[in-house]
Amino acid sequence: MPTNGPDTLIDFMRKSTLLYLVIPFFFIGCGKSGPADREKEEEPPLPAKTVEFINPVFEPILADPSIVKGEDGWFYGYGTEDDWGDGNGNRLVPVIRSLDLIKWTAIGNAFTVKPQWKSEGGIWAPDVVVVNKKYHMYYSYSAWADPNPGIGLAIASSPAGPFVDKGKLFLSNDIGVPNTIDPFYFAENNKKYLFFGSYSSSLSQGTYAMELTDDGFSMKDLTEKVKIAAGDFEAVMIHKRKDYYYFFGSKGGCCNGAGSTYNVRVARSANLLGPYLDKDGKNITERGNGTLLISGSDKYAGPGHNSRIITDKSGADWLLYHAIDKTNPLVPSGASRRMLMLDKINWIDDWPVIENSVPGNTIRKGPEF
Repeated sequence: MPTNGPDTLIDFMRKSTLLYLVIPFFFIGCGKSGPADREKEEEPPLPAKTVEFINPVFEPILADPSIVKGEDGWFYGYGTEDDWGDGNGNRLVPVIRSLDLIKWTAIGNAFTVKPQWKSEGGIWAPDVVVVNKKYHMYYSYSAWADPNPGIGLAIASSPAGPFVDKGKLFLSNDIGVPNTIDPFYFAENNKKYLFFGSYSSSLSQGTYAMELTDDGFSMKDLTEKVKIAAGDFEAVMIHKRKDYYYFFGSKGGCCNGAGSTYNVRVARSANLLGPYLDKDGKNITERGNGTLLISGSDKYAGPGHNSRIITDKSGADWLLYHAIDKTNPLVPSGASRRMLMLDKINWIDDWPVIENSVPGNTIRKGPEF
C-alpha cells in the first residue's frame, strides 16, 4: 500500500479499480478450453442452450455404441474394438464423452490390457451401466465366424476407466447357444438380467435372457434361459415405457461398407421376458417379424446397433446408433466407417418412430440438457 501522499493514494485506487474490472474480462476471454483441459474438470459446465446439429455426431468410428451418464455430468460413449486407420492400431474399446450428445471428444480406451480369458478375438459391443455404484462393462469376446464366442465383465470406478477385467461370464458352449455376443443389462424388482444373442441359422439360436447374481458378477444358473427373439436379430436393447417393455434389435449385415444392410426393428411386451409382438401382433421368436424403426437411405447404409434411449430435459427421447456414409464407407485400415448418429424418437400410439424411418440428414434442433 503506497503512503507517499494523497495523489499517490488516488492513483493507486484508480489503478486498483481498473485492475478489478479487467481481471474478470481476462478470465472470460481465456475461459474456452480444449479437449485436454476439459478432461481435467471434475464438474463440467452444462450446455448454456440447445444447439442445432447434423449427423454424424462423431466420426470416424464408434460402432455398436453404449452411452452412460457419469456422476460428473458427462455422457460417456463406448464402442467395439476397431482400427480407425490413423496409425494407432486397434482401440481397446474407444471412449468418447460429451455434455449434449452432439459434440463428442475421444478421451482414450477403456482397457489398458486386453482381457486374456480367450485366445483370440476382439472386444465387441460393450454395454456399460452403473451397478452398485460401479461402472460395469458387459462385453463380447469374439472373432468373425467364431465357433465359441463369449461374454465377459469388466469394472471401473470412473466411467473414463480404466476398466479392470473380471473374466468370462460364459461361452457359447457353456449354454448351448451359438454366437453368444451383444450383451445388454436390465434390472427390475431387485433382479438383474443379461440379454444377449446374435445371428445363426441354428434352431437354438436367438436372443435370450438369463438372470445375474445380485452383485452382477456372474450368472445365477446357466441352464435357466428364456428365448426372447429369433436368430435373425442381434444387438438387443430393452426399454421400459408406460405399460410396455420395448425390444429394439438389428437385422441384416452390419459391416460391409456401403453395402451394409443393417436396420433396426421393434416389438413390445407387457412382460420383461416376453412374449414380444410387433405392430402386426407377430411374435419375434419367429423369423421375419419385427416393426421397422430405421433402415438405410440414399446417403447412409446400415443404421443399427442402437444405444439405450436417453431422455432430455424437455422429455424428448433420443437414440444413438452407428451408420455408414455411402460416399466414404471405409477408413484406411479397411474397416467400415461406422459413425455415431443421433435421432429423436417420437412415440405414436405407444410405438417408437423415427422421422421417415431413415437417418436424419438435415440441420435439426438437438437435445435439451
